[in-house]
Amino acid sequence: MESERKVTCAYSADQVRAMERPLLDDGVPLMRMAAAAAAHTALAMLARRPDAPDLEETHVLLLAGSGDNGGDGLFAAAQLAGRGAQVTCVAVGTALHTAGLRALKYAGGQVIALDPRADIPGVVAPRSSAEAAETFERVIDLYDSAELVIDAMTGIGLRGALHGIPAQLAAEVGADAELPGGIAKPVDESFGDYPLVLAIDTPSGAGVDDGTLPGAYIPADVTTMFGALKPCALLPPAAYACGQIVAVDFGFDTDGVSPAVEAASLAGCARSIRLPRVSDTKYSRGVVGLVTGSDAYPGAALLSSTAAARANIGMVRYVGPRRAENLILDKLPEAVLGEGRCQAWVVGSGVPDGDHADDEDAQRDAIRRLLAPYEVTAPAEWPSPEDLAALDPEALPDSPDEVLSLMRPHYDDGQELLPPIVVDAGALDLLPAHVPPQVVITPHAGELARLLRSRGESPSARDIETDPLEWALCAWELTGATVLLKGAVTVVAGTGAFNRPTVTVCGRAPAWMSTAGSGDVLAGSLGALLAQHGDEDGKPPLPQDMPRLVAAGAYIHALAGRIASGSDQCALGRIIPYSEEGDRLVELMTPLSARYHANTPLGVLGKPITATDIADQLPTAYGLLASLYDDHIGDAGDADDTDDGDFDD
Repeated sequence: MESERKVTCAYSADQVRAMERPLLDDGVPLMRMAAAAAAHTALAMLARRPDAPDLEETHVLLLAGSGDNGGDGLFAAAQLAGRGAQVTCVAVGTALHTAGLRALKYAGGQVIALDPRADIPGVVAPRSSAEAAETFERVIDLYDSAELVIDAMTGIGLRGALHGIPAQLAAEVGADAELPGGIAKPVDESFGDYPLVLAIDTPSGAGVDDGTLPGAYIPADVTTMFGALKPCALLPPAAYACGQIVAVDFGFDTDGVSPAVEAASLAGCARSIRLPRVSDTKYSRGVVGLVTGSDAYPGAALLSSTAAARANIGMVRYVGPRRAENLILDKLPEAVLGEGRCQAWVVGSGVPDGDHADDEDAQRDAIRRLLAPYEVTAPAEWPSPEDLAALDPEALPDSPDEVLSLMRPHYDDGQELLPPIVVDAGALDLLPAHVPPQVVITPHAGELARLLRSRGESPSARDIETDPLEWALCAWELTGATVLLKGAVTVVAGTGAFNRPTVTVCGRAPAWMSTAGSGDVLAGSLGALLAQHGDEDGKPPLPQDMPRLVAAGAYIHALAGRIASGSDQCALGRIIPYSEEGDRLVELMTPLSARYHANTPLGVLGKPITATDIADQLPTAYGLLASLYDDHIGDAGDADDTDDGDFDD
């Protein structure tokens, strides 16, 4: 579990500073450790290229700021220069880290200053604006001809967009604030020629804590992150600029520190599914009810019901128009028609919204009745940590269920917790003003923009794509629901312990999954996963478990899509635990090996798929997850999510 957290949990800049402070106070040489890891990573990047020149003929360009991030880069570049690389450092500020500069010069590296105000020992700054412009053009030429660029301009202290010379450089050689969205490719493969870009801790221009790209930035092929992952490694759109991530462990004490963002993982999802039991009945395995589809869109009913039926539950109930019923019974004769007892519900897929529905639409009426009991008059009140700490252990109930009930939130009206309900597409405008966390909404950016505008906010779909974290949390605050914001990286915002927000992401889906009906499959399969966690007495999952389960549902959907398409492409970069062992880092950074290519006749991008293909692969996805359980303890053990592409073998 601890090793898993190192590649799935990201911490804010303030949290990282707090965790590194005890190590610095004890004299641990974190900068030297970071530099050694960065230099090793740089060598591994160069070794991956079959056409790479010898190190003595390799040109390395370092873009260095004046702070500790620049110091990390200077020490790393000094190690490369000491091994024969031709290193040029470009100072983008008025100073450089003193010891790092000394090390680079001693190793034979060259230094160029861009700022006329620079005061760097032994370095002549431009004497005029014309000379500064000429030097800038020279640096651009050096950038274009380098085999490797080390980006150490800014670190975790950056707030907002780049400015000054770093912004000018990023605008010239990097990218602007437009959302990334080029040709679909496996994130571990690079298109084009040199230079390769290695970012030190974070790519310059990326919003460290919020994952935004507020201005010009330099996208990286590989980012070395020191001590712990930063949120920008997981949050879109900045995550797209990080490339592969080499996670360098400094031994931070993360006990009691809640991550700012988590990534759904293979091992975590394996722990989220329910294994069959010899005493099971169809009811104990979970029953999911669906109010989906319409006369205009009966396919949504079939897709959501098929996905639910194939996602490890005992029974599907369907409520809807005759045309959809006939389609479902033709393909799923085991489905049961009509309302009844369910452990979870799915509503809205393929149902017209209020702008397109008849005044007496039967599906919308059924959904309105289902949602009415979920309305609460006020947000949940949780026992505070102080209240729980003050409880006398001797006075606690004997029953585990009664102990757990102390952790459940209480609503002003004393309302019982109801089964989870997934609210999708056409049902979003029927959502009550405030609901408990077992209500899950699954909008894409456009749908979320409409929902938030109806509640007094004014974002556009573009605003939400630019800063999905902010708007997913806004939707959580306004509605109380668990929010699954769909995208290349799906963002799940929900209620954690003591009513604090928790954020989990999933970025494992190939771009082939952007196809009609994929969202219907997600809604049905997510409802099925939630139904598996309702016990035989009808008690739903605890509210603080909802974000984890919803993120697992997104991961399972993505895994089914990867199996169906045979694709290793995904939005989030591979997160690689740093290794000092010889060529081990090179091997870890080359997951798409010759063996993989030889066994993938369609290529690493795979093939186009339909929503039906995704639903058809859900049983295989569940089987793979079930295979990760330890036979004795029912846990996912040491499953390693850093190489889950090997499932395709």
